[in-house]
Amino acid sequence: MIEIERKFLVTSESFKNNAQRSYRIMQGYLNTDPERTVRVRIKGDQGFITIKGKGNASGMSRFEWEKEIAVIEAEELMPLCEKGVIKKIRYEIKSGNHIIEVDEFLGKLKGLLLAEIELNHENDVFNTPNWLGKEVTGDPQYYNSQLSTKCI
Repeated sequence: MIEIERKFLVTSESFKNNAQRSYRIMQGYLNTDPERTVRVRIKGDQGFITIKGKGNASGMSRFEWEKEIAVIEAEELMPLCEKGVIKKIRYEIKSGNHIIEVDEFLGKLKGLLLAEIELNHENDVFNTPNWLGKEVTGDPQYYNSQLSTKCI
C-alpha cells in the first residue's frame, strides 16, 4: 500500500500521439490535510475513494489506500467535498516497462499538463520522453489536493 511515483511538468502535447487510452476524471477532496487526504474520484465509468498519507522526505513515497465504489456513490459524495473539484483528461502512455499518466487539466486549471509515473522502487530507472519537463515530485503546489483550491 505504499505508492511510489515521480511527477513532471509536460512541455508539449506530443504525448497524445502515443496515448494508448484516455478518459475523463472528476475528483473532489473530503479532506486535504497533508497528513491524510481523502479523495473521491469518478474515472470514466468507475468510482473510487482514496486515502493518502503524508509523503516521505523525497516526496516520492507515501501510503495509499484505494477502494472502488459505485459511481452513484461517488456522485453522492461529491457535494460533501471541500470546494474546488478537479476535472481533467488522463492519457496513458507506455514507456518501456512503465505507464506514464499525463493529466490535461480543464476549467480554471486549463493549460496545466502533469505527468506521473509509478515505480516499484524510488531508484527505478525509466525512459524519459522528450516531452517530460521539470520534475516537481514532492512540490506541494502540484499536489492535486492543492490544485483543487484553484478550481473554486
